[in-house]
Amino acid sequence: MSDDKVPAPQVWPTLRARDARALIGFLVEAFGFEETAVYGEGSVVEHAQLTWPGADGAWSGGIMLGSDRDDGGPWRLTPGTCGCYVVCADPDALYARAVAAGAVVVQELNDAGYGSREFAVRDPEGNLWSFGTYRGEPRAV
Repeated sequence: MSDDKVPAPQVWPTLRARDARALIGFLVEAFGFEETAVYGEGSVVEHAQLTWPGADGAWSGGIMLGSDRDDGGPWRLTPGTCGCYVVCADPDALYARAVAAGAVVVQELNDAGYGSREFAVRDPEGNLWSFGTYRGEPRAV
């Protein structure tokens, strides 16, 4: 599939964390997300945006997260319940990086029947992360 048929990402997975600052550090170290914006005081993160650098280093989407709060607010999510699939260019290197940083492997690195090289891990909060080379199919026009 050519890159000109792949739309720019417009979906932002979101999650809450018991220790958002620690999770941000883990996601940067283990997976290579880039810390784009973090708003909050002390241990509380009101809003954070982490950008995914993509296969060629160009912006390719990201996630948003914040601290779990007692008041819940209108965007109440239970920490550790998010699941995301992220496209990556080199799953073998990313797998080694994630494991070295302490990610818990739930699916070993493998070649899927639909053409993806992929793996799945859990972060310290319990969220599931699947990384692979499958970019999705183009939409019928």
